[in-house]
Amino acid sequence: MKKYRIIKLKSFINNTGKLIPIDFKNQVPMKIKRIFYIFGKKNSLRGDHAHKKCYQLFFPVKGSVDLIFTEGIKKKTINLNPKNNIAVLIYNLVWCKLKFLSNNSIVMVGCNRKYEFNDYIEDYDDFIKTIKKK
Repeated sequence: MKKYRIIKLKSFINNTGKLIPIDFKNQVPMKIKRIFYIFGKKNSLRGDHAHKKCYQLFFPVKGSVDLIFTEGIKKKTINLNPKNNIAVLIYNLVWCKLKFLSNNSIVMVGCNRKYEFNDYIEDYDDFIKTIKKK
């Protein structure tokens, strides 16, 4: 099973700027229960963990950020940039991190679960052991 999904976002541009609406009923295949923002400086890494149950939807807000993730076999990188008009849904049991490519970048993250400390897998070896059990 593919453990991620790219969601193409529509945009509307006129001479005053750009609007990107997000339709949580038709575009996003999950109910959002929590939203947070991640801010980063150029070349910083954030995340670097997996979730046992939580799905995360990454929306670029400002700047350029690489979303780097793996299901334990092969790494994949997707560039998040507001100009790309995409959001990326990462399902549970996927190890991921964000690499900030420009200063003052911002990524908004929507989750299908409320914060649960015990949902995090923060050690990569534990992550590999967990996915091998599945």
